[in-house]
Amino acid sequence: MAVLKDTLTLQDAVKITGPQAFNIMIKPVGSLCNLKCHYCYYLDKAEIYGGKEPRMSEQMLEHFIKEYIAANDVRDVFFNWHGGEPLLAGLDFYRKAMAFQKKYADGKHIHNTLQTNATLITREWAEFFRANNFLIGVSLDGPQNVHDRYRGGKGGASVFDRVIKGIMELYRAGVQYNVMATVNRQSEGRGLEIYQFLKSAGTRFIQFMPVLEHTKDGLIVDPQVQGARIAPWSVSPEGYGRFLCDIFDYWVRNDVGKVFVNQFDAVLACWCGAQPGICALAQTCGGNSIIEHNGDLYPCDHFVYEGYKIGNVLETDLRTLMNSTKQVRFGVDKRNALPDECLKCQWFFTCHGECPKHRFNTTDKGETGLNALCEGYKLFFSHVAPYMEEMKSLLQSGRPASEIMKML
Repeated sequence: MAVLKDTLTLQDAVKITGPQAFNIMIKPVGSLCNLKCHYCYYLDKAEIYGGKEPRMSEQMLEHFIKEYIAANDVRDVFFNWHGGEPLLAGLDFYRKAMAFQKKYADGKHIHNTLQTNATLITREWAEFFRANNFLIGVSLDGPQNVHDRYRGGKGGASVFDRVIKGIMELYRAGVQYNVMATVNRQSEGRGLEIYQFLKSAGTRFIQFMPVLEHTKDGLIVDPQVQGARIAPWSVSPEGYGRFLCDIFDYWVRNDVGKVFVNQFDAVLACWCGAQPGICALAQTCGGNSIIEHNGDLYPCDHFVYEGYKIGNVLETDLRTLMNSTKQVRFGVDKRNALPDECLKCQWFFTCHGECPKHRFNTTDKGETGLNALCEGYKLFFSHVAPYMEEMKSLLQSGRPASEIMKML
């Protein structure tokens, strides 16, 4: 593997030297949140900033928006507002952001997405989102006894009803929204039930994110920290694989082309030799960085640790930071640091080792970097392979993948 460590492929070179295009997740209030979810990997980031999370200043907001738009050489520029809970920045903050985007757009098309726990959404917020064409991601893990198990207010109070109320405000206002559900210990064995519930939330777009975190002394930490242990709310590899299989079996017979599940769409894309659309299954990382409230830039919001910091946008321009050796190395290490077992795996073409944050296991030969969810993914890929092959054939013949439902 040492031979590959610093290797760049032609595809890497094209990406680096071609027109600049990247996404940055914006943390306007850092890790500040009105909830205290057990599995939140971002709450503890306040420790990096002295235990406090000030809001992004208006000066920083304008500086970043100007640089971000200018640094992207493509027609469409996407702003991804995240947290913590980004609504804590306040409505006036986003009104100013819209004004700055308009000021510095320079003929480019500006798009906004925002991920929220939905508990703070009011009619005024919903109307603002609709007026400015925001796409809203709502964090909803499933029915109440699933959602409230690890997601709750300060003191453990249930927030489920407030989330549903926020979703209804979005629905009534005609705001586009999707749902993101974590797959944790409570989710295991309940895949189809959770899927059906999330569909009833009025969206055709569902994202599932596996929860697999390490803790030490009550804090979520980097798996490499000595003494770190897998958190009790983490999903098991087999549990995650079966969760996806249970949903897929229903989806492939009833919902292809009707409901879009990010994992299924991404795997089908990989089967067809296309880009997967989600970074976890891509060959390399580095195109979805995050900026903190003070301008600090990190390569990914799962790697907000001092050792991974790329720099600060007040000290170095954004284009230089995104093309820096540290940023590029982080991206290509996703591929170059894989153990031989992964490179020889029959599912490598669709998995690519999955997310680096899950690569803390060792192979039978003692190589580090094996994905801890590997067995679950193998279970899932082997289960869906015949259906993926059939949908690939349909698409190659110019027919929609949804025709598989008639065939089944």
